Amino acid sequence: MKQRIDKTNYYLDIAQTVSERCTCLRKHYGAIIVKNDSIISTGYVGAPRGRVNCDDRGVCLRNERNVPQGERYEICRSVHAEANAIIAASREQMIGATMYLAGTHADSDELISGASSCAMCRRLIINAGIDKVIVRETERDFTIYTVDDWVENDEFLTGIGAY
Repeated sequence: MKQRIDKTNYYLDIAQTVSERCTCLRKHYGAIIVKNDSIISTGYVGAPRGRVNCDDRGVCLRNERNVPQGERYEICRSVHAEANAIIAASREQMIGATMYLAGTHADSDELISGASSCAMCRRLIINAGIDKVIVRETERDFTIYTVDDWVENDEFLTGIGAY
C-alpha cells in the first residue's frame, strides 16, 4: 500500500506545480499561502501584468550583464513568487498563515536547495502577517523559517543585505 504524503510536502508539491507558470529565464519559484488548511493564494515569478515576460523576450538582462545571484534585483523585470502570492490575498487572510515555497533552476528543472526569500520579500512577508515560510530543499526535505526570527535578526542591523 502506498504511503500517504505528509501535509507539508503536499503543499510544497502544489507550490512546485505553481512554479511551472514562471517566465523567468534563471529560476522558477512557486509560492502558496495556506491558512487553516486552505490555500489563500498562489504566486510565481513573472513580469508585471501587461509587460512582456523574459521568456517571451528570450533575454534576461541580469544574465546579459553577468549579475550574480542575489544582486541588482532592481534591473530584473520579474516580480518574485512571494510578492505575487502576497498581493493576491488580503492581510486579514494572511495573518498567522504559512507560505510554502519551491524552486527549480530554469535550465535544468533541478530543485534549488539552500534558498530563502530575498530581503525585500522578507519585508513583505513580515508585513503580511505570515508566521512561517517553508522552503523545499529536496523532493521530501524542507526548511522551516519562523518569520519572528526575521524580525528579531534584522539583516540591516547586522550588515547582511544592507545597501
